[in-house]
Amino acid sequence: MKLSEINIRDPFILPYEGKYYMYGTRAKATWESDLDGYGFDVYVSCDLENWSEPISIFEKNDGFFGKFNFWAPEVHYYKGKFYLFATFNDGNKKGTAILICDTPDGIFKEHSLGAITPSEWECLDGTLYVENETPYMIFCHEWTEIKDGEVCAVELSSDLKTAVGEPFTLFKASTPSWAFDIRDGEGCYVTDGPFLLNLESELICIWSSFSKGEYVEAIARSDNGKIDGNWTIDEKLLFEKDGGHGMIFKDFENNLNFVYHTPNDTPNERPAIKKISKFDLLK
Repeated sequence: MKLSEINIRDPFILPYEGKYYMYGTRAKATWESDLDGYGFDVYVSCDLENWSEPISIFEKNDGFFGKFNFWAPEVHYYKGKFYLFATFNDGNKKGTAILICDTPDGIFKEHSLGAITPSEWECLDGTLYVENETPYMIFCHEWTEIKDGEVCAVELSSDLKTAVGEPFTLFKASTPSWAFDIRDGEGCYVTDGPFLLNLESELICIWSSFSKGEYVEAIARSDNGKIDGNWTIDEKLLFEKDGGHGMIFKDFENNLNFVYHTPNDTPNERPAIKKISKFDLLK
């Protein structure tokens, strides 16, 4: 398959042992009535151009806590295992839970006991970042609950089963001058899909929101190169035309690549990959 034939949102690519593994939200998962969307697939490639047919790695089952909103899967290799972070709705709130597997393309099993994000919060799009051997989950506190969406962090236990301590806020969606109120005067600003990258001693977070009515990709920066720094948001966007919820990975030729979905319109969204330079990311 070519990228143009793959209908997913929120793409995430894991390079591992000579192959690229791409995960994403099944487009059907945006419709809560469509049970075909209640699961996750992986697509495998050796060259980032030709991809396998989808391989199912997780399907909803009767014992699973998630009822709907199976969104934004991403797989991280950590301490010899593969951990899938994804959003689920338990029928009351959305939150990020963690699944586990021995391989990147096998059947993932429940690892955390339900969502790790705060049970009283509406949350989504959790991602893993390890700082000085301490794992953290970076996630979004939903604008649908608090209007001004936030990107937050919480420390995780070393086995990634539970949260440790209280979550803290990195930044708010309304901060940059380009922030767009999607409810026209109601003060509603979106945070989507955070992804952290340590680049030449500078810690950045790419994330998605809206500007001038368009779905976009932005860059936030920590002033001390750590999660607990003071975060500022670039006025220049990384991607500014109807696409986002991306991440950055290094290919086997050591080039940086930005993968995202575009357009931001179901059922037309497709994954897209573009090479980027570190100079596109450094301030």
